[in-house]
Amino acid sequence: MEIRVLPLPEERKKTKYTDESQLGFGKLFTDRMLVAEWKAGQGWVDARIEPYAPFSLDPACMVFHYAQEIFEGLKAYRWEDGTITLFRPEMNARRFNRSAARMCMPEVPEELFLDGIARLVSLEREWIPSSPGTSLYIRPTMIAVEPMLGVKPSNHFYFYAILSPVGAYYAAGFNPVSILVEDKYVRAVPGGTGEVKTGANYAASLKSGLEAKEKGYDQVLWLDGVERRYIEEVGAMNMFFAYDDRIVTAPLAGTILPGITRQSVLLLAQELGYKVEERQIDVDVLMAEIKEGKVTEAFGSGTAAVITPVGKLCYKDECVQVGSGGVGCITQKLYDTLCGIQTGKLPDTFGWLRKID
Repeated sequence: MEIRVLPLPEERKKTKYTDESQLGFGKLFTDRMLVAEWKAGQGWVDARIEPYAPFSLDPACMVFHYAQEIFEGLKAYRWEDGTITLFRPEMNARRFNRSAARMCMPEVPEELFLDGIARLVSLEREWIPSSPGTSLYIRPTMIAVEPMLGVKPSNHFYFYAILSPVGAYYAAGFNPVSILVEDKYVRAVPGGTGEVKTGANYAASLKSGLEAKEKGYDQVLWLDGVERRYIEEVGAMNMFFAYDDRIVTAPLAGTILPGITRQSVLLLAQELGYKVEERQIDVDVLMAEIKEGKVTEAFGSGTAAVITPVGKLCYKDECVQVGSGGVGCITQKLYDTLCGIQTGKLPDTFGWLRKID
């Protein structure tokens, strides 16, 4: 599909950041965005890269009333030699389309997704920061824009991608977080939308997250929605537990987001000589094993932070320290290796990177 590039008038150009240490996450956006439309009977039309601007949407648009919306998250990195790369963007394109199928939305041609984002990043390359830990966050999104108050799939959609230069996730250092195991609310149930990246899943998690923060915890770890017994995932990341040289994570069974960093960790861990298991993790057994010292490390994985060490796990008013309470050797090794591949400091033996011209 042809992607038109519309002019960017000089007066529409934004003031670029000057201090990369103050970037934060998701607060600043670049000059341009990628947009395409899908219309019933026509398919995908009018793909273009245009100046970043608000959409003008009818108040009856179906996305506002029935939450027909999906999104993705990936990053572009600037290497020390100036090379620009994307990390496994084809995996984001495929997960995006799995989400689309579940939410009764049209699939975006993979060529449009990948080439459109690559061209957008190339045009906006001056916005990509270069300090350690920084990157350009990419947010592809699709929304239902048909103005209709009726519960049915929309016949008109916008697909778009916006870019945000982001600072180092661990601005204060690579420190362990404390996690509260949620035993009141549930995130997903079998047959629901837990395995797709749709905004409604995140909206449903806000109350639990706020209550956890009020109690002094950083994030919430969800249990399964049927038995309230098995570990699933944290709101922004998949979870892993290390038993010496064995790494265990919950299986993908329709209620957990199939994280791209998660899959990368599983492959990388085996390459580094660790054993990996995908199996159900009983929360009571897990808490006992942490107290007994059998669980030596815990960490999460996700696009934003890559790897997040976990120092404390709390469940039903009982808190246990994981291992030493600090950053474990496996956690540090996986973080250093994965970040090393993403930033070009280590060889990409898996073929995960796509270079941007």
